[in-house]
Amino acid sequence: MLRQRVRVRTSSVALIGKAIVVLFSLALIWYGLMLILLALKVSPHTVNEISGYRTAYNYLSERTASDITPTVRLIAGLAGFVAMLVFGYLAYKSLPRPYLARTDLRLVDDDHGVVNVAPRAVERAVEVAALDRDAVRQAAARYGTDEITVNLTVTRARELPETMRAVRAKAHEELGNHGLPDVPVNITLTSFDRTQRRELA
Repeated sequence: MLRQRVRVRTSSVALIGKAIVVLFSLALIWYGLMLILLALKVSPHTVNEISGYRTAYNYLSERTASDITPTVRLIAGLAGFVAMLVFGYLAYKSLPRPYLARTDLRLVDDDHGVVNVAPRAVERAVEVAALDRDAVRQAAARYGTDEITVNLTVTRARELPETMRAVRAKAHEELGNHGLPDVPVNITLTSFDRTQRRELA
């Protein structure tokens, strides 16, 4: 039995989240070092000059209820709301999204040898079949383990249902002509050709 490799998709936005985590970690390490210096009997004045921990503590400890004005509360509330949205979005983008790595499609495996077909070859056969329709301007196929997804860009919106049915039928026909397994073909409309706007009226 062939074992498929599991990969994880990474987002460019997730790099920002990782950078924030690194900065926060460095801050924790830095002030952890300050605690070590204090534990080693280094002068608190010297440690404060390096890190400013005592200055910041004194400033915050001197705040009273009268200092928290409606304007301060509004700014703090808006800042907290924005931070929740930003960090929540970064956390969502940082979630791992594992997927099975694509492998070659094995057609023959017997005493005479092995015949494999690359996933891109299957995709290209379906794309050529889709582009056979005049109403299709662009086609991008994606072969999975048990299905093929075809994204279409069409030029005539009025013929859309007929075009999608014809592309699916032609894709199945091409799979059979090339001796490939007849897997489900999913057709997705991704966009219309903007040079054909009159068709949408």
